[in-house]
Amino acid sequence: MNSKLFYILLLLTGILSGCASHLIEVKKGSDQIVIVDADKISGCELKGKVNVSVLSKIGFITRNKEDVEANLDQLARNNALEMQGNTIVKLDSSEFGRREYSIYQCKI
Repeated sequence: MNSKLFYILLLLTGILSGCASHLIEVKKGSDQIVIVDADKISGCELKGKVNVSVLSKIGFITRNKEDVEANLDQLARNNALEMQGNTIVKLDSSEFGRREYSIYQCKI
């Protein structure tokens, strides 16, 4: 591969990976959804569970772990709104870019 093409592809991949974090919709009210550890759940109604996933790799570039986790959390918050929950618990993740969450309605 010619070096000029390689650098163009590298630049485009970097731009796309930076944009990927901004493609997740932040629904109104999702900032009110809290993330807690499972041992903090008390007096809450389980509304359900949700599996979410985001791009963890763009081309040959692996995305930053913090960005991927933030995107997963935002998708879970969005789902919690739809399920009328106000609290989420992260469950184990078997694969980078995927995670399951429990959604609860807790008395605040």
